[in-house]
Amino acid sequence: MSELRNFDLNLLVSFDVLMEELSVSRAAERMFVTQSAMSHALQRLRQQFGDPLLVRTPSGMRPTERALSLVGPVKALLRDAKGLIHAPDQFIAAESRQRFTMAATDYMDLLVAPLLMERIESTAPGVDIHVKRTEQPFPEQDLEYGELDVVLGFEAVLKPPSHLVREYLFDDRMVSVVRRGHPMARGEALTLDDYLAMKHVLISRTGTRFGVIDDWLAERGLSRRIALIVPHFLSAPLIVAQTEMELSLPERVANVFAASTPLSILTLPIDLPRYNLVMVWHPLREKDSSHRWFREQIISACRELASPRD
Repeated sequence: MSELRNFDLNLLVSFDVLMEELSVSRAAERMFVTQSAMSHALQRLRQQFGDPLLVRTPSGMRPTERALSLVGPVKALLRDAKGLIHAPDQFIAAESRQRFTMAATDYMDLLVAPLLMERIESTAPGVDIHVKRTEQPFPEQDLEYGELDVVLGFEAVLKPPSHLVREYLFDDRMVSVVRRGHPMARGEALTLDDYLAMKHVLISRTGTRFGVIDDWLAERGLSRRIALIVPHFLSAPLIVAQTEMELSLPERVANVFAASTPLSILTLPIDLPRYNLVMVWHPLREKDSSHRWFREQIISACRELASPRD
């Protein structure tokens, strides 16, 4: 390290030009310095490397074996140095073959993935997307080490650490879904007594028998009958459409299923706060042009989602 401290790295730029030109005067012109200054740089290089480097011959200046052995390593060093100094190349979506990985629930898959892939297929056909299931506790290390690029989900459920960057995407509210023609589907709202009298389906990825609604009821000394627990959004609405059971789920998903399944959407008789959907990423990738592009595609896809009913 002491030898490196005593070496003027700027001399390597002079060396690179001297080896390309094999002429002190031409090298001086390229570097916009006087011939005397370039000659002085060559003398210092000779001292630093303990070798003549360039030798004058009847046919011009010729490099020594030592000089020739240094050409490749010096060029590589200068190229790496330029990479450190200059901003990285801008991401060109249409030419990229990059793969992005995000963690999301099936809720986000159902709503965001179709719109996201439509955008990517048209603007960046070579880009691939890998969607992983969100895990608890929050996958902070996967974001830090690049195993994940972003995490999507309900902020209240994710509980991301405060030092991570997050972007609000949209919000949603819980509604009740029953089969079309259900006896309780007399209007768009249920009474609390009607709600508690029904058999309920609970979507629980972890298998727990309690959700946010059950917590709300428990605070008031109430409870409901959970007749079925399933781990995914996909099967629950189909089951409800063929039974007398009720399913409480986010309204945006309810709208998707109601468009293709004989379901009625009812207002819950429970005062729950709206849920914020967020995208979370690590500050290490905040300025990366490719990651910034990917996040912009997710944000744009979310903007296309129809606003829920108020």
